[in-house]
Amino acid sequence: MTLDNIKEEIEKADNIVILTHENPDGDAIGSALAMYNSLKQLHKNVDVIIPELPNEYSFLTGVNEIKKESQTENYSLAISIDCGDIKRLDGFAKYFENAKVKINIDHHETNTMFADFNFVNPDAPAASQILITVLEYIGVEINKEIGECLLTGIITDTGGFKYKGTNSATFEFTAWLLGLGVNVSDIYRRVLQISTRSSFELRKIAMDRLEFIENGKITFTYINAEDEEKAGAQIGDTNGIVEIGRDIEGVEVSIFLREKEEGYKISLRSSSYVNVSDVCLMFGGGGHPRAAGAMINLPLEEAKEKVINEVKRYLK
Repeated sequence: MTLDNIKEEIEKADNIVILTHENPDGDAIGSALAMYNSLKQLHKNVDVIIPELPNEYSFLTGVNEIKKESQTENYSLAISIDCGDIKRLDGFAKYFENAKVKINIDHHETNTMFADFNFVNPDAPAASQILITVLEYIGVEINKEIGECLLTGIITDTGGFKYKGTNSATFEFTAWLLGLGVNVSDIYRRVLQISTRSSFELRKIAMDRLEFIENGKITFTYINAEDEEKAGAQIGDTNGIVEIGRDIEGVEVSIFLREKEEGYKISLRSSSYVNVSDVCLMFGGGGHPRAAGAMINLPLEEAKEKVINEVKRYLK
């Protein structure tokens, strides 16, 4: 049984590293910190490596212990959380590959089962919700601090409990956390409502550029490096821009491109039937049926055309 294996490997590990996907969101950060705080509770020697940390998650316990990189090359155990493919560990896959034993805890249906032990449930709305089962099994007492990390992941990946996939267990766990003293409304406000001034400026730019394509079934917008420089952008300031188009009546797929050094990051969201994970697989990415991403190394207009044409194939 995979949970037995996970428990055994954690118990005998001398040093452990926790990793998550590139450009981490609230579920990635929340679940990684929940695991970090849990392993600390079990008196384990553990590092959590997250190179980019959006400011809105700075309230979580353990955030000051996050490392951008590690001097340790060979861990006895590596745990990947909320990552469907080893390629999405980006330049930090070396810590995973060099580890003696590898564990993969995830909820992406495109997960490639890249570890020695894989605990993957595509029906779960967030990796953080899967982690509840894992932590209880390995003997962790889920306290208020760990609960705040887990709920941060659940709230962000369910869009505040509104996305398809949110289930009865999600609400049962949230109610239980309320009893532990976790302030659900405060976490909701911190991770979904409050934005920086620079984030607001970028959203304005993206909205001004928003185009309607295929009789309004597709929206497209983008942000380039110059926009971010002028706005004084911080890590995470482009989060949520892709949802602007998706939330407009009649739109099935929202496309958002963000310029990075290696090209453009593709973010896709769909409303009801297009599986955007399938679209992103064509560009070497993946994700969930209604939310997915990838990278494309082309000039803006070429990237725009390729992504739009691929999305068109899935429209009814």
